[in-house]
Amino acid sequence: MRNLLLFVLFLIGVFYVRRALQRGAGGEGQGGRPASGGAPADTPERAGPAIEQMVACAHCGLHVPESEGLKSGGQFYCSDEHRRLGPRT
Repeated sequence: MRNLLLFVLFLIGVFYVRRALQRGAGGEGQGGRPASGGAPADTPERAGPAIEQMVACAHCGLHVPESEGLKSGGQFYCSDEHRRLGPRT
């Protein structure tokens, strides 16, 4: 009888640990609904950062996001100094 009671307590513990891990990873509340009461669980959560094109610097070859690079004369550069120096030959 004691072993059966311990087994039931173990199962209850596993259930609560599993539920806590799922809630932490998925951000869901009770019953599979989001904890904030917002959109259903099967909709995309948040839009992540937009994917940017990586471009190589014409001087050193370093790849930088297009929004962080400088464009001059049809070439991309990683910094203003490399833009002034121009493309490496």
